[in-house]
Formats: sequence, structure tokens, C-alpha cells
Amino acid sequence: MSCSKCPYEAIKIINLPSNLAKDTTHRFSKNSFKLHRLPTPRTGEVLGLVGTNGIGKSTALKILAGKLKPNLGKFESPPDWPSILSYFRGSELQNYFTKILEDNLKAVAKPQYVDQIPKAAKGQVQELLIKKCDRENLLQIYEELELTGVKDRTLDQLSGGELQRFAIAMCVVQHADVYMFDEPSSYLDVKQRLKAAKIIRDLVTPHNYVIVVEHDLAVLDYLSDYVCCLYGMPGVYGVVTLPSGVREGINIFLDGFIPTENMRFRDSELSFKVTDQAEKEVVKRTARYTYPSFTKHIGNFELKVEGGEFTDSEIIVMLGENGTGKTTMIRFVLFCK
Repeated sequence: MSCSKCPYEAIKIINLPSNLAKDTTHRFSKNSFKLHRLPTPRTGEVLGLVGTNGIGKSTALKILAGKLKPNLGKFESPPDWPSILSYFRGSELQNYFTKILEDNLKAVAKPQYVDQIPKAAKGQVQELLIKKCDRENLLQIYEELELTGVKDRTLDQLSGGELQRFAIAMCVVQHADVYMFDEPSSYLDVKQRLKAAKIIRDLVTPHNYVIVVEHDLAVLDYLSDYVCCLYGMPGVYGVVTLPSGVREGINIFLDGFIPTENMRFRDSELSFKVTDQAEKEVVKRTARYTYPSFTKHIGNFELKVEGGEFTDSEIIVMLGENGTGKTTMIRFVLFCK
């Protein structure tokens, strides 16, 4: 007698909450990811979106940018735009989509995965920015995003942080009605994150929309005027909460509970506990390592390191801006390169 078994949990059965039978904004196909509700953009304010990966944030941005037509869950026979506008009748989204259709709003978006940019575009940083620039702010953006030193490089020569700053620059040098930034702080150090956040906030006018997806809660707090949280199950479904104030929205995300809907979407809260005094713990250290003082030259860059030591059973934190030689030092100390 033989038995057929599906290995590696290839088939997964998930029980969905009963309240997800309505408010479906988009579904890709049968038994695939579906998104419930949409964030609500407002002119003259920055909308912040926060939620785990795979929960529908990028899908929501594509819909709001007019690049993906919401099918309201009817993937086999998608509705036309009059039906979609009727579905959102009486809400701010009806006015927003009407503007997208009738006023031909221009939307520019910074992609989430900036490391894929060199595969999609070729050319020098300066050449590509000049081609897109129509705001006469290029020199200012070079300076504020620290791109002056790399403007003659091609995209495949840029690091992750440089690609991120280039992608932000490609958006902010353009005139647009809708600006969208998907995770603008990844790859950036603290100083660069604050600079990027200030540049994004400076885009706000009484007539345009600015939408930001952000995982760094400090940057989200600084950037946003109001927040929508997204919850659900990654790759299965995502739900957008109603707009709330920044502090309230961040607390909803951390607590995993929506007071206005009496809805808990996470079993436990995310808490950051800091003790007044670190507990002293005796750890047996069996090995001690030393490294000499050295100077390393890479092109025009010079790194000077004083000798030091470290042991096992301890964590050492290296602090410093991007491009100051942290990775170079680690490579030399560990691999003598």
C-alpha cells in the first residue's frame, strides 16, 4: 500500500479572518495574495506606510501610482474604471482616482530594491540625472545627497548606499503630482537618513501627494504627517488600517492591536526594553586575538587603523559613517586583505 505525501510543506492551508470577506481592493489570481483597502493620500501631507515585508505595501503603491488597476477581487472579469470609482464613492480615494484619470497626474516612484537598478538602467549618474531633471535643483541635490564625488561613475560602480541616494535624487529632481518612496532609508547611515528625510519633506506643497514606505520608525516619525499600518500574512493577504496620527499609528504597529476596530493582528507586542544597569555576566573567554596597526590605500582613499585586540564571547559594535572604511578594516583584520 503506497502513500502520497506532499513534502516540504508545499501546500499550506490558512484560515482567514471572517471580516476579510469584503473590502478586497486587489487579488492577483485564485488562491493568491489579496489586498484589502488602500492607504488614503492627502495633498500637502506626507503619508507614511509601515508593515512587515510581503504584506502589500508595494502593491498599494503601484495602484496609487496608476500602474496597477485595482480589480476589487474580481481577477477573472476585472471591473472598468466607472465601476471602480463607484466602489470608492464618497471617500477621499474617489477624488484621488478621479484626478489620476482625468487630470493625468504624474507619479514618480523610488523602487524598493535599489540593488537592481544597474540591471534596469545604464549610464553615468550625472548623465541620467540631467536627463530627468526639470526642477533646477540638481546642484543642490548633488550636495545634499553627497553625490558630487560619484556623479561621473556608472551605475554598476555604485555601492548600495550610493544607489539609494541616486534613486532618491532621480525622484526629487522631477516635477510630479505624486511622489512615492519605497524604503528610502535602507543602505543609509543615520546622518544620510536624516538628510534624505529632510529632502523628501521639502517636496510637500499644498497641491501634491507624498507617500513613503518606511521600516525605520524614527525616520517614519520624522517624515510622516499621518500613518497607515498594514497587517496580515506575508504572501497571503494584507489589510490597510484607517489613517491615524503618527504616534498612534506607530503604537498600533508596535502593539499589534487596533483600538478603533478592537482588532488584534499580532499575538504579542514589539517591545524595546532597556535596563538601567546592564547585568554583569561572567563569560569564559578562551581565546584572544590581536591585530597590528596598519594603513590601507584603495585608490584615493586612505584608512589608518591603530592596533587592538578582541576576544571570543563578546560583541563589538563599529560606528561610523558610510564610506569611512569599516568594511575594509574588517576584511583586513579577518582575511589580511
